[in-house]
Amino acid sequence: MTSSGFDLPPNPARRVLCVGAAVLDTLFRVHSLPTGQGKILPYEMLQVAEGMASSAAFAVARLGGHASLWGAVGHDPTGERIISDLGDSGIDTSGMTVVQGARSAVSTILIDDEGERLIVPFYDARLHDTVRPVTEQEISAFDAVLVDVRWPKLALRTLIAAGKAAKPAILDGDVAGEGVIEMLAPAASHIIFSQPAAERLAGTADLVGTVGFLKRKFAHAFISVTAGENGSLWFDDASGDIRRLVAPKVRAIDTLAAGDIFHGAFALAIAENMPIEEAMRLSSMAAALKCRKFGGRIGAPTRVEVCEALRDWDVRAVSAGKRNRER
Repeated sequence: MTSSGFDLPPNPARRVLCVGAAVLDTLFRVHSLPTGQGKILPYEMLQVAEGMASSAAFAVARLGGHASLWGAVGHDPTGERIISDLGDSGIDTSGMTVVQGARSAVSTILIDDEGERLIVPFYDARLHDTVRPVTEQEISAFDAVLVDVRWPKLALRTLIAAGKAAKPAILDGDVAGEGVIEMLAPAASHIIFSQPAAERLAGTADLVGTVGFLKRKFAHAFISVTAGENGSLWFDDASGDIRRLVAPKVRAIDTLAAGDIFHGAFALAIAENMPIEEAMRLSSMAAALKCRKFGGRIGAPTRVEVCEALRDWDVRAVSAGKRNRER
């Protein structure tokens, strides 16, 4: 099985803009997540700057793309640490916003021996009070944009500008505040929903039915739902089928940021004009490989690692059914 031309990155590298969360995470590895009051003693700990858009940008850089990040931090030592960490990881942080009088975002995360996690985040609403203008000319310098739901006003401006510039406008459709997805989705060309966000919108746990519902609701966009170890589904606009791809089998140590790595890999694949099924295969493998290492986004694989794994993975997507065209 080949890796479908993804082995060598194009020259020059494709440019992906990621917009949204930048957080300093403190990760604690524990044998099991707490079930009540008391004290729990971790056996491993690290701090890393990440967040949905930040981790996606790191995936782009690891896979051979040029990643830029627009996010906001406070004018504080934590903000300095976030920008420094992300810059040292190969991400262009020149577009980051430093907000006077606001506190940088932080979170504490417990990760158990099965790779599952408990997250306690803090976001200062003042970080996103001011929104920079975004122009079509500015976005024309990129080959694709990816936005998350943490800075909705900037995300919307970026998606709109990408549409005007005829660039892929990709939305990370994670769980968000009331009305945020509905505000952003009309301006997106591609929407990758997390399973919890998709089920919340569709009102059902039936993944095939959920994909059909979301395609009817956002008919203009490519629609996909990622479901962790249960793989991913998407609506095939050419055939009208809903396609399902099983997840690669790995020993999961840490699932934190796996979805973000999926989104970054997908955005780069689309920027490189990869066919949808190959983009989904690449993204699925990148996310799966990430789960083998503790440390959130730092487990993101390199392009060589993903391509080697894809050569040994002979799984293809199958039809999971037709969209229900009624209602």
